[in-house]
Amino acid sequence: MRRCVHILTAAVLVVTATAATAVEVKLGMVRVDYPTLRPISRLDETPSDSGFSGAQLAVQDNATTGQFLGQTYRLDTRNTMPENALEVVRKLTSQGVRIIALSARPADLLAVADAQTDTLFLNVSASATHLRAGDCRGNVLHITPSNAMRADAVAQFASVKRWKRWFLVHGSNDVDRVMADEYRRSAIKFGLDIADEREILDTGGARRADTGHVAVQRQIPVLVQNPSRHDVVIAADASDVFAPYLPFHLWDPRPTMGASGLRPVSFNPATEAWGGTQFQSRFEKLANRYVTEADYDAWLGLRAVGEAVVRTGSNDPQVLRDFMLSDAFELAAFKGQPVTFRDWNGQMRQPILLFDGRINASVSPQEGFLHQTSPLDTLGLDRPESPCTAFEGDP
Repeated sequence: MRRCVHILTAAVLVVTATAATAVEVKLGMVRVDYPTLRPISRLDETPSDSGFSGAQLAVQDNATTGQFLGQTYRLDTRNTMPENALEVVRKLTSQGVRIIALSARPADLLAVADAQTDTLFLNVSASATHLRAGDCRGNVLHITPSNAMRADAVAQFASVKRWKRWFLVHGSNDVDRVMADEYRRSAIKFGLDIADEREILDTGGARRADTGHVAVQRQIPVLVQNPSRHDVVIAADASDVFAPYLPFHLWDPRPTMGASGLRPVSFNPATEAWGGTQFQSRFEKLANRYVTEADYDAWLGLRAVGEAVVRTGSNDPQVLRDFMLSDAFELAAFKGQPVTFRDWNGQMRQPILLFDGRINASVSPQEGFLHQTSPLDTLGLDRPESPCTAFEGDP
């Protein structure tokens, strides 16, 4: 459920008891396709079934366990345009769907969640930190890592490597500037220094022209010339305008992290540790391609619900939500340790993989970053940092 053409997806679950000992779980996935520019590289094109295949694998996994407990699962997949997203959700809720894994941009996610307050939503695509802060909603649990978690993952790795002086290069669009703020916050949090900053304007134009690399090779070094002394370049380019060109086109030879170079991701097709090989094999057999972050996050969201159904024997959305927020919930996620939820803002705790396009160079949280509850809470908004009040009183 998630991205590149900026796909917004919603995975929907309806749970209906059909007998005293049987639970039927009807799963649906709605994907809303946002009109956006094609990515800079054709290697980053979004598969037509992005997110859907991850949801299908989750249904298979849920059914494998559920068959022994009298639990059955069914998946209904749909796609729609953003202007019809609320209408599609309302139609599903009118049919009894009250648990929906939704991949949507922040404004759409909030609009849908506010319009359907009796429905539990799983956010499987929107990384905006404000959704876990002042704009949190008690009926939304967040599967995908927040931008704060991703920035902290990068900052921890930089700290371990003693790359303490940052050269922050960010885009000119609002989402780029917000991402730059995340890196500024992370730098302060982990005692790092932003030695210099530059903004690269988004002027539009051809992103994939045959001679595009020629212009970039001439322009990027000029735009970032003569920076203050630094150890690493941090790219904040949520708009996908310039970051892929940064490595090898810098004024000074330095490693790049953030939107290019070493990137913080929830999952990637190179992950083979922690049982990842069998997960990848099952996914590739199903989809005949590599897994994407969108697929993994869709799988993870629906598996979390499936695990809660198994553990509680219930199909009631409130019962499942309360269980997922409790200390009793945990889920194996092929990332080296179980994932859980933060009961103060509904964010799923999980490791962040630092991926260079071919391998995982590292995983955050880094060794040595301690926390009184969980090292995973060193990533993103910890309880004292979170202004979210929608979850107060939850278990």
